[in-house]
Amino acid sequence: MPKFVLARWRGFVLVCALLWIVWTGYLWWSDKWLPMVFVAISFVVLLVGIGFLESIFQKQFRSYTNDLVDQLNTASRLTLTKLPIGVFLYDHDHKIVWHNSFIQDMFGDRKLVDQAVTDIFPTPESHDGGSFSLIMGERSYQFTHYPEYHLYMIQDVTPLATLHKRIELERTVLGFLQLDNYDEAGQGLSDQEEAELQANILNTITTWAKKYDMALKRVDTDKMFVVTNQQTLEQLIQNRFDILDTVREQTRQHKIPITLSIGITNVGSNMIERSNHAQAALQVALARGGDQAAVQGKERVKFFGGKTNAMEKRTRVRARVISGSLGKMIDDSKQVLVMGHRDPDMDALGAAIGMMHFASLHERPSFMVVDRPDMTTQRLMKELKEHALGDKLVSSSKAIEIIEEPGTLLIIVDTNKPSFVVEPEVINRAEKMVVIDHHRRGEDYVEDAVITYIEPYASSTCELVTELLQYQDDLTLDPLESTALLAGIVVDTKNFTARAGSRTFEAASFLRRHGADLFLVQSLLREDLPALMHRSELLQKARTIYDRYAIVVGDNDHHYDQITIAQTADALVNIHGIEASFVIAQREDKMVSISARSAGKLNVQVIMEEMGGGGHLTNAACQLKGVTVEQAEKTLLSLLEEMLDNEGET
Repeated sequence: MPKFVLARWRGFVLVCALLWIVWTGYLWWSDKWLPMVFVAISFVVLLVGIGFLESIFQKQFRSYTNDLVDQLNTASRLTLTKLPIGVFLYDHDHKIVWHNSFIQDMFGDRKLVDQAVTDIFPTPESHDGGSFSLIMGERSYQFTHYPEYHLYMIQDVTPLATLHKRIELERTVLGFLQLDNYDEAGQGLSDQEEAELQANILNTITTWAKKYDMALKRVDTDKMFVVTNQQTLEQLIQNRFDILDTVREQTRQHKIPITLSIGITNVGSNMIERSNHAQAALQVALARGGDQAAVQGKERVKFFGGKTNAMEKRTRVRARVISGSLGKMIDDSKQVLVMGHRDPDMDALGAAIGMMHFASLHERPSFMVVDRPDMTTQRLMKELKEHALGDKLVSSSKAIEIIEEPGTLLIIVDTNKPSFVVEPEVINRAEKMVVIDHHRRGEDYVEDAVITYIEPYASSTCELVTELLQYQDDLTLDPLESTALLAGIVVDTKNFTARAGSRTFEAASFLRRHGADLFLVQSLLREDLPALMHRSELLQKARTIYDRYAIVVGDNDHHYDQITIAQTADALVNIHGIEASFVIAQREDKMVSISARSAGKLNVQVIMEEMGGGGHLTNAACQLKGVTVEQAEKTLLSLLEEMLDNEGET
């Protein structure tokens, strides 16, 4: 504060005035006139003195404020012209009317005045104010918009952005690696051969880890823990986890090849949480059949690899354990509700019928949620309605009432996606759940299931259910139940020509011994003439893309059933030179269905997952709502092109 302000003490004036009043009062009471004259003169002098002092103060104050304003103006000019902050003004037409030197330095000799703001800066279309970031050339800028003043302020935040990027690239990434089929591959080998196989694979993985500067620690015979950073993870993604191909090719000549599964993530607020996410990602990769990497991001899981079908597990230990655990769960429940996916196929119906029989072995009532059947399953539904099982079929609304009753166990078969089931609301209200499926698990799966039995190696869910039944005591199967289970296996294996392993034939043999009627299976699966005509109609529309993929696009005004669409895809993939087939057609319910089949080189499951569907490496599908077949085709072709670009095959 200026000294002249401190020197101006108003108390001095007040004290003088007070003394003058006291002195005047004294003289007044003393009745002396000469002092009174002196008092009057002193009063005038006092007023003149005070006025003179006040005028000096005001003069000094005006001088001070003028100097202060000049300093502020100078500081403002220096701020606008010298500080590393850009400022520009624009008019009502959003054209620049003034800018400081910082802005000019950004563009060199380019004229900026009278130019539209959007021509100079790629600013957002909205001019509602607020802050946003832009990258211009190699620099990063923070823009702040004040629309009420027609003003933009720009700050160069390149050092901060660089630091932020560096921190992000150094973010710790945790992962788990597991060798698939390791125990099975070692069977039949001598100790020396097994040791050599193990050493060769570990040497390959260790070399790969050193190449990417990753810390690798073996935590089990077939499992490793890896620590790296975000920058390395981005390199791994860019190279599409080439270690998967290396390990696969290295052991391809073995009787049972060894593949690699990876779960890796940078998600988690601490290392424990991040480790749990990595372990969960590995479990997803394994549940999808292995030979792939699952990268857990903030919003979704990305998958890489998955070029081989899951190897059949020769041991039935897990099936026996699951069968026993499921039996105990049913014993602890009052009733069982079984539900499959929408538009059920023979595998879903057969598996549901098998699980209802499983419940009856434990003397618990059971019900099956039914959906609109297709042409093939209509025949089985007709057989069921003439059977005692017909009384156990319930609608979606009735299923919701049943699931709300205490002690009800929900068993989901032939799907692990909550959005695919007949009635998703049943899942939301279920007290406890069991999932039995043979499809590869995706991002969207049924959570909080007490038992999750997903085996991608299995030919069908009916095969899994048949094995579970074999470990139950006093098992007797009704011929219709055995036939329904066998029909599900026959459909999903295309008469035992696809995805059929030794356990598939053992399950079929077991069902045959328990009364499965082969003639009834053939009758249930017999094709109608209209369906044959529709399939022929679709086949006539087939064309090839990339010289190895077949695609069919039905007309928007023609409707086809799901079985016909799937059978058309099956027929196309059997043509010599066709590696994959895609059939796009509209169904009666206005949904656009895509059935995808592969001869083994292309993973059609990954493509269908991108479109909201799922399935297996060689057999997948999706259903789209609110789109035309042309739009579905455009999306499919775009995904194929992107995938081939990533693999460098276009």
